[in-house]
Amino acid sequence: MEFFRIKKDIPFMRHALVFNAISALTFVAAVFFLAYKGLHLSIEFTGGTVMEVKYDKPANLEAIRKKIEQIGYADPQVQSFGTAHDVIVRLPTQKGVNSSQLSEKVFAALKAQESGVSLQRVEFVGPQIGEELAHDGLMALAFVVIGIMIYLAIRFEWKFAVSAIIANLHDVVIILGFFAFFQWEFSLTVLAAVLAVLGYSVNESVVVFDRVRETFRDRRFGKMATPDVMNHAITSTISRTIITHGSTQMMVLSMLLFGGPTIHYFAVALTIGILFGIYSSVFVAAAVAMWLGVTREDLLKPVKEKDETDGAVV
Repeated sequence: MEFFRIKKDIPFMRHALVFNAISALTFVAAVFFLAYKGLHLSIEFTGGTVMEVKYDKPANLEAIRKKIEQIGYADPQVQSFGTAHDVIVRLPTQKGVNSSQLSEKVFAALKAQESGVSLQRVEFVGPQIGEELAHDGLMALAFVVIGIMIYLAIRFEWKFAVSAIIANLHDVVIILGFFAFFQWEFSLTVLAAVLAVLGYSVNESVVVFDRVRETFRDRRFGKMATPDVMNHAITSTISRTIITHGSTQMMVLSMLLFGGPTIHYFAVALTIGILFGIYSSVFVAAAVAMWLGVTREDLLKPVKEKDETDGAVV
């Protein structure tokens, strides 16, 4: 399906060096903020107290959040749980205050605000569990990267695998850089968004690489140089890119604007990732593959030489 078709190829590769220089500077800045400021980890990673409370009418999450902040607990996570009457409250650990004291103080404040609230359960998430979650999250990220490289190396060629991983890690590091710079809370839902961006970005790279392979194999473009092949492949997928990414971005922006604080940072990570995913698939992945020296011969199926003895009469 296409909304339009561009007849003349756009010379993307002519400006590849400039855009990749910008990407490199952005990448370095993201790494700097990650090293200097670090991520603002949620209690899933650092440990804290989890409270489940139940209201006799639909809970006002914003009012609950403000009430908890008023009694001195910064950055509380307040989410609906199951129904509009059930609420999960996550609180970071505080020095000199144990989980029991903390939950009693918070519940007393909520009870004073709304009498029809009952405490369902209280759990303490220890730092050790947080470290295990962080380790498991990094392992999941590493396995996704390795799996993508193996898949692309088998389906296309190792140069495409290397260029796609560079582009995808570029997207991931920039997302993390945004979270480090603005000190947005990094939770398990944000980690899930980062993994989703990896899959989404590699899908766009595969579409472009598949069109590159088709162009290389098409005899009509036999004399076309590699930069021109890249330009033709990217130009011919623009309509598809606008349809796919435009639809996805509208959905993600809806979550960002109307989804509330529960999925706010999840939507932020997806928004940043999708925008940079489009950019990296065009200006990073394709350009790196070109600079690695991908040629028509890399993608053509080898022709088996015919054995001269075949069919000979003995």
